[in-house]
Amino acid sequence: MSLTGSTSNEGNLSKQGYDMWLSWINDQGGITVGGVKHKVQIKYEDDQSKPDLSAQLMQKLITEEKAQFILGPYGSPATASDAVIAEKNQIPMVEANGAAQAIFNKGYKYTFGVLSPANKYLTGVIDMAATLSPKPTTIAMLSADDNFSVEVAQGVADYAATKGMKVAFDQKYPNGSTDVSSLVAQAKAANPDILMNSGHLAEAIAINKAAKDLGVNAKILAYSVGPSTPQFIKALGKDADYVYDGSQWTPQVKYTPAFYLGEADYVKAYKTMFKTQDDPDYHVAESTAACLALQKAIENAGSLDAQKVRDALAKLDVTTFFGQIKFDSRGLNIYKPMVVEQIQNGQHHTVFPQDVADTKPQYPTPPWAQR
Repeated sequence: MSLTGSTSNEGNLSKQGYDMWLSWINDQGGITVGGVKHKVQIKYEDDQSKPDLSAQLMQKLITEEKAQFILGPYGSPATASDAVIAEKNQIPMVEANGAAQAIFNKGYKYTFGVLSPANKYLTGVIDMAATLSPKPTTIAMLSADDNFSVEVAQGVADYAATKGMKVAFDQKYPNGSTDVSSLVAQAKAANPDILMNSGHLAEAIAINKAAKDLGVNAKILAYSVGPSTPQFIKALGKDADYVYDGSQWTPQVKYTPAFYLGEADYVKAYKTMFKTQDDPDYHVAESTAACLALQKAIENAGSLDAQKVRDALAKLDVTTFFGQIKFDSRGLNIYKPMVVEQIQNGQHHTVFPQDVADTKPQYPTPPWAQR
C-alpha cells in the first residue's frame, strides 16, 4: 500500500477501508468456512507509491509471509504490477484502487476489481452538464500520463460528442507533476466551458491553484481523483468550493446490502473508529468493498483453497453498501454506476444523478474574482 510517497493520502484512505472490515470481521469471530470461523490478519508493506517496489513486496508477502489471498495496492500502475505476481503465484487478488482497463485486458484469471472502470470516472459529469442551462459545450482536458489517467481522458473524448460537446484542448503531463501552470495557461487560451483533470490528488490541487492564479473561469471544474478526499478541502479551503468529481461511492447512495453495514451505519462506524468528523470518501468505501467480496467468495467456496476461492470470485454477484459486486469475464466490475459530487461551502454533496442527489449543482461556477 502507498503509505508514503506521491499517493500516500489515497493509500492511507484505502488502508482505513481495509482496517474497517478487519475490525468488523474479527468482531464476528472471523470468516466462516465450512462451519469453522477463521480470524483474519492483514499484513501490510509500504510500496512508497512505486509500482516496481509494490510487485517485489507482493512476492515477499506470498513467499515469506505465506499470504493466502491478496488485497490490492493503491493505484492502477501498482495494481498492474501486482496482477503479474498474483497470476504467477495463482493467488486471487481482489483490488479496489486500480481502475485502468489495461490491467484487465491481459487475460489474467486471478485479479478482480470491485470498482467501476477508469473510462467511467468523468462521463457522469458530462451527463450532468448536459442537463444544465446554459449547456456547456467545450472541454479542456488535462491528463497525467499513467494508464488510469489516460483511460479517463479517453473516456471523456469518446463520450463528449454523444452529448453534443467537444474536447477543444487535450494535453498530457508527467504523472505526479505539480508544475502545471504553463499547461493550465494553454487550457485557458481555449476558453473552455469545462476544465477537466484526469490525475490524482496532488495534481488536482496544483491545477486548481493554477486555475485561480491564472483566472480560468470555466463554468465547471471537474477532476477525476482528489476532490472527494478530505485533504483536497483542507489544502484549498474556500477555493475547493464548486469543484466536481466523479465518485465511486458517496454516503448518499442507496443500496440494500445483503450483509455487512448499510450506508448510514458505515459512515457512523468510520467516524467512530477513526475519531473524525469527515465522512469516509470513496477510496475508503471501495477498499472495504474489496474485503467484502473476498470474504463472500471464501464463504461461498466453503474453502481456503486459492483455486476454489478464485472460481467463487468469478461467479460472485452480491449487493453491498458500495453497490453491486459482479465481475465480467476479465475480472472487472462494469455493473456498478458512479455518481457526481460537488464541494459546496466546504462540504461534499452528491449532485447527480438526481435519484441519489442530496442537493442540486451550484452552476455555473462563479468567476474567481467574484468569490
